[in-house]
Amino acid sequence: MDAMTNDFGEVLLWSFWFFIWIAAIMVWFRCLFDMFSDSTLSGWGKAGWAILLIFVPWVGALIYLIARGRSMTERQIKAAADMQSAQEKYIKEVAGSGSSVADQIATAKSLLDSGAVTQAEFDAMKARALA
Repeated sequence: MDAMTNDFGEVLLWSFWFFIWIAAIMVWFRCLFDMFSDSTLSGWGKAGWAILLIFVPWVGALIYLIARGRSMTERQIKAAADMQSAQEKYIKEVAGSGSSVADQIATAKSLLDSGAVTQAEFDAMKARALA
């Protein structure tokens, strides 16, 4: 049996440290991606943060979160709002705006003229189009 997994407590401890490393890597990548997506940060600023995040990753990520955490949140909220508005625009574009009131009334009139609907049905269609 492996020396690292002699008992259940050691397995739990190993799993805990593994979780800590994965979480730290996720935070590190999040800081790195945020740094490069920030258009207000200058090139020198990005270079300085990159050096700090690469050579001292734990401390660098902690300092980055403390110093730029609020702006990270603001950028993330803005990106989510932009994505939502783009999605709504796309849905409206794909679904179409529908026909205009005049088109709906003209279609109902042609149905009335062809005898497909009665005068009462035509009046109901017209009222719906105007509403």
